[in-house]
Amino acid sequence: MAEIQEYKCPNCGGALAFDSGIQKMKCPYCDTEFEMEALAAFDLTLDKPQDNMQWDVPAGSEWDEGEASNLRSYVCKSCGGEIIGDENTAATSCPYCGNPVVMMDQFSGMLKPDYVIPFQLDKEAAKAGLMHHLEGKKLVPSVFKDQNHIDEIKGIYVPFWLFDADAEADIKYKATKTRVWEDALNIYTETSHYGINRSGTLSFTNVPVDGSKNIDDTLMESIEPYDFSKAVDFQTAYLAGFLADKYDVDAEESAVRANERIKASTEEAFKSTVSNYASVEVESSTINLSNSRAKYTLCPVWLLNTTWNNQKYTFAMNGQTGKFVGDLPMDKAKYGKYFAAIAAGVAAASFLIQFLFLR
Repeated sequence: MAEIQEYKCPNCGGALAFDSGIQKMKCPYCDTEFEMEALAAFDLTLDKPQDNMQWDVPAGSEWDEGEASNLRSYVCKSCGGEIIGDENTAATSCPYCGNPVVMMDQFSGMLKPDYVIPFQLDKEAAKAGLMHHLEGKKLVPSVFKDQNHIDEIKGIYVPFWLFDADAEADIKYKATKTRVWEDALNIYTETSHYGINRSGTLSFTNVPVDGSKNIDDTLMESIEPYDFSKAVDFQTAYLAGFLADKYDVDAEESAVRANERIKASTEEAFKSTVSNYASVEVESSTINLSNSRAKYTLCPVWLLNTTWNNQKYTFAMNGQTGKFVGDLPMDKAKYGKYFAAIAAGVAAASFLIQFLFLR
């Protein structure tokens, strides 16, 4: 079985968990609080050799190679219960006794993050975020406004690669200006075409790219930005009481998306300096990066899942800033009634106008 790390209260023996409200470890039984620095020594075990993984399978059946390679098995030190997770699960809680545990093997060696942004908002804030997200949306099914309909709420540290670089750019834009005039017989339009060059250097810091295949990249980009000035050196104590993924998209692969974001931002920034034209579009661009580096960071996210008409809907909230996103279903019955009412209103207004003008 793989080794897991738990944080015990030295006063009463209860399981400690990270409290986002006070930014400290806290015992839920005796309310004793502990500074994060006091637990830093636990992280020294990250660089120590770990035991080999072993698999327990039921007698008479075996996992095939594809299934077994994606599973990890752990034993809770508090109650002895067995915990099963996939290969990317790094922190969770024991389903039997509730003790928060950090799966140390998942962060050994190259997998140790450089930084972590601690949770600033709790589960109640995530529930409130969903309710606020629903406000004013008349076509959403009424059942969505019932908190008991939420299938699952989980706080998870999502792996991100943060990219820093200087971008030296040489960009050519195509632009047009239009002049319109008329005489007694015709209207004339004259379009002039221009070629415009822009070059220079922009510096980018902490361009984030989601490093997990399990989490939708568009969803993660939608809850940006994070305040990376609040990132702290990684300690496993911050993970206690939350789930965590390790990256399964490495820095080299993630750099493709970082390059796309840097290129788009550079072209848009230079385009903003091209003014007084009817239209402007990129004709060609060349961007060279220098002083580039990548950092591995865990960012806090609340994920909420709910189901309606047998379809799953996932929402995400930035666990630091509270920004909330997610697609909502449309109640077709409400849609029909809503637009029937609009059509009736338009018809009544049209009738009134005709009545007034025909009197």
